[in-house]
Amino acid sequence: MESATAAAVATAETGEDAPGGPLAGVRVIDMATVVMGPYAAQILGDLGADVIKIESPNDTVRIGVLHRTPGMTPLNLNVNRNKRSVTLDLKDERERATALELIGTADILITNMRIDALRRLGMDYDSLAVANPRLVYAHAQGFRPDSDRARLAAYDETVQAASGLVDLAQRAGDVGAPVVLPSIFGDKVAALTIVYAALAALVHQRATGRGQHVEIPMVDTLLAFNLVEHLQGRVFEPPMGPTGFPLSMNKGHRARPTKDGLAMVIPYTPQNFRDLFAAAGRPDLAEDPRVNGEFIDSTRDGEALAELLETVTPRLTTARWAEVCAKHSIPFGPVLRLDEAAEDPYVQGGHLLDVAEHPTEGAYRVVGIPLAFSATPASVRRHAPLPGQHTDEVLGELTNGEARR
Repeated sequence: MESATAAAVATAETGEDAPGGPLAGVRVIDMATVVMGPYAAQILGDLGADVIKIESPNDTVRIGVLHRTPGMTPLNLNVNRNKRSVTLDLKDERERATALELIGTADILITNMRIDALRRLGMDYDSLAVANPRLVYAHAQGFRPDSDRARLAAYDETVQAASGLVDLAQRAGDVGAPVVLPSIFGDKVAALTIVYAALAALVHQRATGRGQHVEIPMVDTLLAFNLVEHLQGRVFEPPMGPTGFPLSMNKGHRARPTKDGLAMVIPYTPQNFRDLFAAAGRPDLAEDPRVNGEFIDSTRDGEALAELLETVTPRLTTARWAEVCAKHSIPFGPVLRLDEAAEDPYVQGGHLLDVAEHPTEGAYRVVGIPLAFSATPASVRRHAPLPGQHTDEVLGELTNGEARR
């Protein structure tokens, strides 16, 4: 199968649309700001959907120090590709009417506006479904709209806190100050949830001709995500133990120093430990009773074994550990330095950071599409647009009756 990005970047450089992906013929209206909703819409665009972004030039994703043209920030370049940008002031009655007409042509609408604002604008689901009963209305916000927190502002950090992620990170790291994961984790997990929820509703729409309202609360989404493994002893009633997946909560669950760098060397089974100790020239450690049972007791012995590992991993280079771990099926991975990612052979082989030529921004790195379809390849067909770049084009399609459904 052809890498999705290998041909896609070249296609984008020509400014031409590539053959449709699996969502060819689907129209998405992106009426969201910042990252969560726009990232979900971008993924749908990568999969072939015609994504129209109704935006304000003041979207915070376009604000930043690093840019060549105002509004064309690094985050914007890789969260708003494969979209056409239409600038409309939703507070203006005439422009709002145009936006409503445009939404009437859509299969999917993605928004993270607060429900009160949507109702004032006549853009809540009940209002829009009258004119477009086929509409899949994906609404995402921090908290459930029927909860007492519905009107609270939500940011990734507050969502991480409300979902238990900050608690887990603090307990696992055994640090005094609570920590937030250095990634907009809540936004991106919610974005992926928007994608699969919208696609599921689209299948229903294709079968019945009817759309529906899909609500994606960020906190609920991330809490459910975290509890898959971390509910642990609290699964049972009465509880049989605390929350927290033992292996992940093990304070020794970290990268190991090698002779020339860092690597994740994660022996899971007793045989993994014995093979690792032997390769490090310490066969005596392979006699330890803790690595000679039926399984490794991570709760009881995890931290002590982690400390023992760190006394032997510096004996070999990262490359040598890669060979040893491959031979004995021990989980292993070198630590990728993000500043060096573009030179990493694996990254290059997957076209995950290829260079493309933006019409106004010049050369830039395109975050690759991590999927490969044998029959309907995803693609980067359009570079991230300037604010309002396609307003005349899209509104002209409305006027001429060319808008697709």
